[in-house]
Amino acid sequence: MQTFHEAVGAVETFSPAEEQFNRRRRTAGLFLAPAVFLILLFAPLGDIPVAAHRMAAVMGLVISLWLTEALPLAITAMLGPCVAVMLGVTTGRQALAPFADPIIFLFIGGFMLAQAMFVHGLDRRIAYSALALKGVGTSAFRILLVYGAVCATMSMWISNTATTAMMFPIGLSIIANLHRTANGQQAAVRRFALAMMLMTSFAPSIGGMGTPVGTPPNLIGIGMLEKIVGVKVSFFAWMALGVPIVVLLFAYLVFQFYWSSSRQLRVTGDSTAMVQAELARLGSMTAAQRNVLIAFGVTVALWVTPGVLALAGLDQTAFARGYANSMPEGVAALMGAFLLFVLPVDWRERRFTLTWDEAVKIDWGIALLYGGGLALGELTFSTGLAQALGEGVTSWLPSQSSLALTVLFTAAAIIVSEAASNTASANMVIPIAIAVSLAAGVRPIEPVLGATLGASMGFMMPVSTAPNAIVYSSGFVPIGQMMRHGVMLDIVAFLVIVATVMTLGPILF
Repeated sequence: MQTFHEAVGAVETFSPAEEQFNRRRRTAGLFLAPAVFLILLFAPLGDIPVAAHRMAAVMGLVISLWLTEALPLAITAMLGPCVAVMLGVTTGRQALAPFADPIIFLFIGGFMLAQAMFVHGLDRRIAYSALALKGVGTSAFRILLVYGAVCATMSMWISNTATTAMMFPIGLSIIANLHRTANGQQAAVRRFALAMMLMTSFAPSIGGMGTPVGTPPNLIGIGMLEKIVGVKVSFFAWMALGVPIVVLLFAYLVFQFYWSSSRQLRVTGDSTAMVQAELARLGSMTAAQRNVLIAFGVTVALWVTPGVLALAGLDQTAFARGYANSMPEGVAALMGAFLLFVLPVDWRERRFTLTWDEAVKIDWGIALLYGGGLALGELTFSTGLAQALGEGVTSWLPSQSSLALTVLFTAAAIIVSEAASNTASANMVIPIAIAVSLAAGVRPIEPVLGATLGASMGFMMPVSTAPNAIVYSSGFVPIGQMMRHGVMLDIVAFLVIVATVMTLGPILF
């Protein structure tokens, strides 16, 4: 029985040159990070509080380790608060409390639902069922459209890496079948294979922006807005912002790959037969798969109910207020996960949909990384470091409007995400966006949303994201082509994110 990590590990590979680069980067980080820490700790940083000075050294250590990945990201996230406690910046209770933040449990519940979907093969059933729809398999464009739509939609609810790992072998099967039936169209098939693989990576990264649980940066941004700024972002309100961005960027992807890769390829009926055969091999829907769908449906309903009540004009009723207090998103996610342990697969044998051994194989590192990022963000503000940093950055900005700051931090998050993980990028950029916005007297919501969404980018290099590394291992994606398509998508995404955030942000939040 594969876990997410085993599935990813089976396909995520780097070239020898990239492996050497990663090894050298990690080695450099082991020496660079302590050096940065000591320099900042003993260097004169102006008239700032002692706690802020020490916190600056801690942040220099953590950011250096995150950028170089010298240590596992989750270990670095835990190291930062511990060093802050050792330096007398804060107490252990205050430093470690964010690791039990309610949004941590939203992560845990969502990951367990995704794990159940993966364990019981529901994700593959959904993918093949979509590809087997009438008329899809007879057109290269429709294959790419539906395949990409499945990638983006699945990634709204499970991680983009898991989605790519799941869809990758399906995409390779379709490409292999087209090669066998190409009938002299080998060049067109190679172009289509490039588009198929890039869609396997890019569409999940885009789709993850659609819901709070789609990718960790979303919850990091939501958590910091609530903890530091005092702004509550509901599940439904996030979707009202994120889904339009997903639709616009996915439409761009489809147009880009249609024009460059799929319009020249003629597809025979053999492609449809292959997908139908794979679907038939899965057999009829199992009891476990039905149970996962029930638990997933209940969870989504619990998440979006406050938004539905608001649309109906009932958000100020006693029921709506009581529901909001008794069913926050984290509790809703855990209730959905609990259903997996009580919905039976075989009542006589007392077998249920998910076992504890299967449930604990979720990505606990992401939850720890989120907790550490939130802890460091809070300490940056409580020590006064954020205020000093915000005032310093604000002093040299030519413009301090909401639009200017949104443009700045969206671009910064996109650039950083090319060199660091999306989660680490969000942890680094979002606190600075809040600090600078507050120092400039600007509402921080739009700059933070831009930074949060921008952190989900990173399309240029195989080392930028795990999905990129997975599809690069196929051999169908030359690094030059990944960079060319990735740069274009980064630029389009930057424009779409800024325009959507500035348009919808003031309306929704």
